[in-house]
Amino acid sequence: MSKSEKAPLVLVDGSSYLYRAFFGLPPLTSPSGEPTGAIYGVTNMLKKLMTDFSPEHVAVVFDASGKTFRDEIFEEYKATRDPMPDDLRAQVEPLNELVEALGFPMLIVNGVEADDVIGTLAKRGMEEGMRVVISTGDKDMAQLVDGDQVTLINTMSDTRLNREGVKEKFDVWPEQIIDYLALVGDSSDNIPGVPGVGPKTAAPLLAHFGTLEALYERIAEVSQVQVRGAKTLGPKLAEHKESAFLSKRLATIHCAVDLALGPRDLAMRTPDKAKLKALYSRFGFKTWGRQLDEGDDAAPAPKAGPAPTPASAKPAVPAKAGEYTAILDQASFDAWLKTLEAAELIAYDSETTSLEYMKAEIVGMSFAVKSGEAVYIPLAHRYMDAPVQLDRDQVLKRLKPLFEDPKKLKLGHHIKYDAHVLLNYGITLAGMRYDSMLESYVLDSVASRHDMDSLAEKYLDYKTIHYEDVAGKGAKQIGFDQVHVDEATRYAAEDADVTLRLHQALWPRLRSVPALKKVFDEIEMPLVPVLLKMEHEGVLIDMDMLKKQSDEITKKCAELQIKAQSLAGGPFNLDSPKQLQAILFEKMGIPVVRKTASGQPSTAEDVLEELADEHELPRVILEYRGLTKLKSTYTDRLPEQVNPATGRVHTSYHQAVAATGRLSSTDPNLQNIPVRTEEGRRIRQAFIAPKGGVLLAADYSQIELRIMAHLSADAGLLKAFEQGMDIHRATAAEVFGLKPDAVSDDRRRAAKAINFGLIYGMSAFGLAKQLGIGRDEAQDYVDLYFSRYPGVKRFMDETRLLARDQGYVETVFGRRLYLPEIKSKNSQLRQYAERTAINAPMQGTAADIIKRAMINVQRWLDKSGVKARMVMQVHDELVFEVEKGALAVVEKEVPLLMSAAAKLKVPLVVDVGTGSNWQEAH
Repeated sequence: MSKSEKAPLVLVDGSSYLYRAFFGLPPLTSPSGEPTGAIYGVTNMLKKLMTDFSPEHVAVVFDASGKTFRDEIFEEYKATRDPMPDDLRAQVEPLNELVEALGFPMLIVNGVEADDVIGTLAKRGMEEGMRVVISTGDKDMAQLVDGDQVTLINTMSDTRLNREGVKEKFDVWPEQIIDYLALVGDSSDNIPGVPGVGPKTAAPLLAHFGTLEALYERIAEVSQVQVRGAKTLGPKLAEHKESAFLSKRLATIHCAVDLALGPRDLAMRTPDKAKLKALYSRFGFKTWGRQLDEGDDAAPAPKAGPAPTPASAKPAVPAKAGEYTAILDQASFDAWLKTLEAAELIAYDSETTSLEYMKAEIVGMSFAVKSGEAVYIPLAHRYMDAPVQLDRDQVLKRLKPLFEDPKKLKLGHHIKYDAHVLLNYGITLAGMRYDSMLESYVLDSVASRHDMDSLAEKYLDYKTIHYEDVAGKGAKQIGFDQVHVDEATRYAAEDADVTLRLHQALWPRLRSVPALKKVFDEIEMPLVPVLLKMEHEGVLIDMDMLKKQSDEITKKCAELQIKAQSLAGGPFNLDSPKQLQAILFEKMGIPVVRKTASGQPSTAEDVLEELADEHELPRVILEYRGLTKLKSTYTDRLPEQVNPATGRVHTSYHQAVAATGRLSSTDPNLQNIPVRTEEGRRIRQAFIAPKGGVLLAADYSQIELRIMAHLSADAGLLKAFEQGMDIHRATAAEVFGLKPDAVSDDRRRAAKAINFGLIYGMSAFGLAKQLGIGRDEAQDYVDLYFSRYPGVKRFMDETRLLARDQGYVETVFGRRLYLPEIKSKNSQLRQYAERTAINAPMQGTAADIIKRAMINVQRWLDKSGVKARMVMQVHDELVFEVEKGALAVVEKEVPLLMSAAAKLKVPLVVDVGTGSNWQEAH
């Protein structure tokens, strides 16, 4: 705010921030154990508002307890909301004390909601010529925006909305927000809206008709509106007219509440320093207490709660924008090339035409070698009046030696993507030494998302320019080659600069924990070129086979529809949860197992699984759903994902997604191809070997159980694995006191459920449900298991204590998983964290082992020159394309390399199979 600008009236939606702070921040506690997360979050937000706006008039408004007029209009209003959590309720009164001690006027008006109080004060403030800022996170407040006189600010995300901002975000104007909510509804308040009408339907309707009333007056015109399903939309709207107008009444903020105070009565008071000091001490807000003593109480306090992680420190001073230059002439490029050749480390980023790496063309390139300075080389901006740019082919030719020099160290953020793009131009990026995305991920996989924007805000206290800021949003978004060079320069050069700054912030922290540095240096970074090679090679699929399977699934689904409708006693849409609800729970009278958030009987998969034990229709529905999902996700979709230039499918493997270190894959997702059904297994048959070759699949056998044996050092488990026994049969023999050859299939199945269930933290209740036995019987199984394998019980108990003490657990190789909820007062969060603490070392170690195996195998393939290549990694399995003449050597060497990826107290066993397709090799 400029010094000449009048301070606004600031109205704070305290109730909105109370909940958002509680659920959005870690469960912090005071020295005495009181929950303080919501108190901290709301207070920090209020301090930020004071810093940003220096308001003279302000009000913090909270909802009053008890019902309001909306509850009288609609009994189900907010009925789906869970009761206020005890840990949050305990913070309301202390927060109110702190708000008042800070000097903020606080309003709680019985019979109306905070929204209505804020709406009334905003309207009166406008009438008195005041500029009004409403601090909230609720979208319904957008109806109060009026030009630049009444604006919204979300302090938790630091976003602001004026009139144009509302239109950009919701695609309707502020005065249409009420009608928009009337159509779309609001699940958080249980405002029903019109079923099936979402934002993409509501906005075009209001663009055409203007208001809800006009829409219903001219409802015959609905079919003319360019929205999906326009032909059937009119009858649907007519059917739910009453719901739409009820929703409008519920969504309308009342701006004429009878208030004892007006806007100019809400003057900011002098803080009560004695009371503040006592409260800060009580809550453990030491930094704020110290600042109060020093006469400065504006800066936010450090987080309380668990011991800080290496990722928790913020910069002392927020980062400033850098100096960025576009290179448009040969002399400037020559000079920068010399700078790059002399640099010890080069931060590089590319701007392209597509996120699909096999299709992406370079539009421009950015470089940074010094923090705060970067350049952008535009190469293919094609808008009208675009400046003359350097020739792309010539620039790449000049840069190729530098890119391919392994001694010239490079840094990127998700550098694998940029390396893919360079491969499209015949350039193999060497010297990939650092990746700021992976540095963040290894440092603390759960501290933040690992995209550049999130990390810049977290570690640099810096707001980056977002892609949408320069290219627009939604249907109006333009390609980067259409972005003006000056805007592209600010955006693209900033990417290289921020990548370098992030590295400078993250690397010292990573280096300070030797085990994590080793994970980064020996696992994650060496894996990048391995994944790059696998992705770029791709895998062959048989499109004709998939088409045939699609046709068969279509036929089978039609048969299942006929069967389901026969069981239901009449036609219905199997894809409609609402119609299925009516059939199952009304017509057939089946007892309701669980309800949805809106109070409707659930037809979710687990519910149908439970019902399928006694009723045939749910079983048919489950089979139908499984087949339709298989068809849409794989048999129909995979052929569309074949790259026309290579004739192969190219997945993307992600290193920085799963908290435990597991790789994930997308476009297509190879990890989720089902194997339990015949149709699912047939999908694997479509992954085929090239002519003259075979597929070889190498799969770790029961790797997580072997890791459990290693970590727990349980004598019984160690003996079973050392002797090469069937571990599930051996467990059944131990638990049930039988000889191994006397173990029945049912006993083995129960033992297998226990073995894997305990790894994933399954309770006796969960085991009982899986085995179809009583809870007491399941508990007896668990007790027997622990009595026979006491080392496992000891490992689990010690791991829980260690996790609680240090706030994280580790894999065999030193990868950490931080557990922020391990000390939570919320028992569900705490128990989940404890289950994760037990499971993560096993899952994480398994992830580390297969990554190490991939690195070792690829080095051998490169060094030996054997005619084989790694084409897929799925869970604990690696898949190779092998020329038939090389099969014998690969079949021998790959299992040895995979088994040598870790030295455990039990042997790592690798099963190998070969065939003309993946299923045959598995």
